[in-house]
Amino acid sequence: METIAQDKPAPLARAAKGRKPRYFADPATDTLLSMVLALTQELSVARDRIDTLERLLDRAGVLAAEKVDAYLPTPDEAAARADLRAAMLRRVFRAAEKEAQDLAGGVVATSEPEVMDLIS
Repeated sequence: METIAQDKPAPLARAAKGRKPRYFADPATDTLLSMVLALTQELSVARDRIDTLERLLDRAGVLAAEKVDAYLPTPDEAAARADLRAAMLRRVFRAAEKEAQDLAGGVVATSEPEVMDLIS
């Protein structure tokens, strides 16, 4: 039997095609709801992962909770956290950014300050 080579999957579109459904009379309310749901998803995943890590570390006798509470990141670690935070903010503000792009004639923000300028 002949096997077919698997290429990398095609990248997903950054934004869905077509009109998104509206649930409230004010489109800004729909945008806010999308943002809240994205934040809820981010927080839920983060809490699950944190809980898993803390339980595994505690079971292994590797790290007490007090050490986690007292931890201070190095400058490199703080920078890496800032990058992760910026990526999360892009996901959270995606709905507002898309709406701002539509209103701005397709202008694409490439940084967090640009996104904030577009949605404010």
